[in-house]
Amino acid sequence: MENRRIQLPLSLLLLAIAVGGTVDLVLDQPSDWFSFHTIYEVALVLAAAGTAAWLWKQWRTAVEEGERLRRTVSGHEAERDAWRAREERALAGFAKAVDDQFTGWRLTPSEREIALQLLKGKSHKEIAAQSGRSERTVRQHAASAYSKAGVDGRAELGAFFLEGLTLPENREDRQPGVPESDSTDRRR
Repeated sequence: MENRRIQLPLSLLLLAIAVGGTVDLVLDQPSDWFSFHTIYEVALVLAAAGTAAWLWKQWRTAVEEGERLRRTVSGHEAERDAWRAREERALAGFAKAVDDQFTGWRLTPSEREIALQLLKGKSHKEIAAQSGRSERTVRQHAASAYSKAGVDGRAELGAFFLEGLTLPENREDRQPGVPESDSTDRRR
């Protein structure tokens, strides 16, 4: 935006220098076109006109590049928004499954809150600070949740929910036209 405010005045100034130099040359009516004074004025006129043209071209290129980048960013924003929508649907399903499991374990609301924060990777100290509870209370709720879940700690609690989670196979490794199960067997 700053460049646009200076673009027109600077270009006009350079063109005015070129026009002024040309008018000066015409009014001087030099008898010798190869004198230092004449060559110097011609060089200034050409430099001013050339610089004005070069700057104008650079600004135009920058504007075009800016537009191209805006289109690219817009495309990436659309892709990001679509990914977020898919992710929100997937997480909603996962959150429901976690909530159902917490209900099955008969966790109290406090134990549910602590267990969820532990699944998110928060420490007892962070949970205490965030929830306004003492760290000792957080540890007690965590121990109670672990006991009701039949796990020995945070790692096993996380593993309970993530153990069956698998990522899709690398699609480049699959053979074209071969189902994923057959492709996997042939690589072994």
